[in-house]
Amino acid sequence: MVRVDTDGNERAGKGPFRVTLGVSAGISIYKACDLVRRLKERGCEVRVVMTGHAAQMVAPVTFQALSGNAVITDLFTGAGEPSIAHIELAKWEDLLLVAPATANVLGKFARGIADDFLSTHYLATTAPVLLAPAMNGNMWRHPAVRENLKILEERGHVFLQPGRGSLACGDVDEGRLPEPVAIAEEALLLLSKAGDLSGMEVLVTAGPTREALDPVRFLSNRSSGKMGYAVAREALRRGAQVTLISGPTSLEPPRGSRLVPVTTAAEMEAAVAQHFPACQVLVMAAAVADYRAAQILPDKRKKAKGGWTLALEPTADILSNIRGLKKKGQFVCGFAAETEEVKANARKKLEDKGLDLIAANDVSAEGVGFDSDRNALILLWPGGAEERVPETTKAACSRALWDAISEALHGA
Repeated sequence: MVRVDTDGNERAGKGPFRVTLGVSAGISIYKACDLVRRLKERGCEVRVVMTGHAAQMVAPVTFQALSGNAVITDLFTGAGEPSIAHIELAKWEDLLLVAPATANVLGKFARGIADDFLSTHYLATTAPVLLAPAMNGNMWRHPAVRENLKILEERGHVFLQPGRGSLACGDVDEGRLPEPVAIAEEALLLLSKAGDLSGMEVLVTAGPTREALDPVRFLSNRSSGKMGYAVAREALRRGAQVTLISGPTSLEPPRGSRLVPVTTAAEMEAAVAQHFPACQVLVMAAAVADYRAAQILPDKRKKAKGGWTLALEPTADILSNIRGLKKKGQFVCGFAAETEEVKANARKKLEDKGLDLIAANDVSAEGVGFDSDRNALILLWPGGAEERVPETTKAACSRALWDAISEALHGA
């Protein structure tokens, strides 16, 4: 990762890492004090931004003493240093970490409301964002909060799941702020991975394909494209140049990606063949139709009493076909959506198509895979090695996938 200092000079993000800690008014604010110490123990330089309500719960001078830097509490007066405005701070930081992140702050961030220093600064930063929510369990599960979380996750932000335990209201429920050590470790992990794909050309395929039967009907599948879009978004966050070849979806392309929209398997094959030679990594997350109509009717077939027998023919095997185009140093990862013998079928696909890695998932499992925000993967390598990614969000799955790919690319 390369950041720009406030004086305009570039520097490599190898440390000491620069962390802006946003502190909002949750009852777990006392943990944020310890979090500053934990970050500094790990070599981070920390600057603290407090919301107005947070400053009423803990005196800013506490965070000033712990961080060694003036604390910003107001959009206009700040910490008494005019040079530290929301824009200047955005140029300085390597990470924006908000802990605790209340429902109010999550809502402002999601909707672009900028009515204090923290929310205004959020709109100015281009650094990775790590959010540690903390709130009452009912608030955590409220549809409005879940919707805001989804919006922020689609922007590529990383969340720490709140813990379960005794809350300030007396309930034993979800909503506890994770321990400061865990937050600090996640921050360091995020910072260390930011930029590990810098300069790389990454090609990602996503979504379903559609194979026409007549002018109004088509064959397709249940793929939403969410997994592939999450893979593309995570690659962007790590500094890659990303080309996203996408079948029809309702998703917004990740900001910064080059979108190549396609509809049919043949169109996807042509797009992959065109862009593959220039990429260093291909992640084939699309659910490409295996069959298409042998003959597409020129007009809509009218409904009749008799049945309709379709003659189907196989579509092109994109991964097999690019095997002959693969150059030394290119890394190809496939996906295997299976409903039975998941690992065995995926390993056969890995070997038959000469892949460097395959991510297998059981799309028959309830709540994961197609049309879901969650997934679980088995990463299979040539030679028999494997790694399991337990059920989690597709964003977290994509982080685990890129961790594995990055380690392979860098010889780990």
